[in-house]
Amino acid sequence: MRWNVPNVLTTLRLLAAPGIAVMFLYFLRPWADWLAMLLFITAAATDWFDGYLARLWKQESKFGAMLDPIADKAMVVIALLVITGFSGTVPPYTLDPWILLPATVILFREVFVSGLREFLGKNAGHLKVTRLAKFKTAAQMISIAVLFAKGIFEHNLIERTVGMDQATVDAIMTGQLPDTLGLSWNHGAMFYSWWGGVVLLWVAGALTLVSGIDYFRKSLPLLKDESA
Repeated sequence: MRWNVPNVLTTLRLLAAPGIAVMFLYFLRPWADWLAMLLFITAAATDWFDGYLARLWKQESKFGAMLDPIADKAMVVIALLVITGFSGTVPPYTLDPWILLPATVILFREVFVSGLREFLGKNAGHLKVTRLAKFKTAAQMISIAVLFAKGIFEHNLIERTVGMDQATVDAIMTGQLPDTLGLSWNHGAMFYSWWGGVVLLWVAGALTLVSGIDYFRKSLPLLKDESA
């Protein structure tokens, strides 16, 4: 194994995955949301650069081919765990089904396909990465980044309304009082980033499910028992 630039980028992306969760242990929100989002976007960008550079410089390697999908899955799984967990931190303190359901589909598919590849062993090469699988990875990463942005706007709004009674907040939101703190802007951004992220996550979940079924269908000939 050689430590060329593409392999270093892939390794850094893998190490960044747990860092997304760590941000919420050591920083208060919205700083944790900002740092997690920037780390996630930066790491996601390397997913394109490492493959592009490996092909451009003819530095493709077995180590990079092995680690690249692992790094992608680690990023997505850990980010979804964080987002799903924080969806249950507001009343009524239950996990939001709009997040939980597509996240469950995505996690199930990733575990299933990983187990399928492991079982197939040397025959796993028949399950080549498809264009559909690349689209689902892109959709997953974009939706997660948008949902992290929702946390930023939400906690900006919370910080700026500290000490205000509900009547004052309502008066600002309805235009009866001047909005010098940008409450309306943050509220609107929170609303659209939330629903935009949710829609994208459901799209990602649908693509993930379809690609998982496609991989399973392609693996069926390799799973048949030999006739006696």
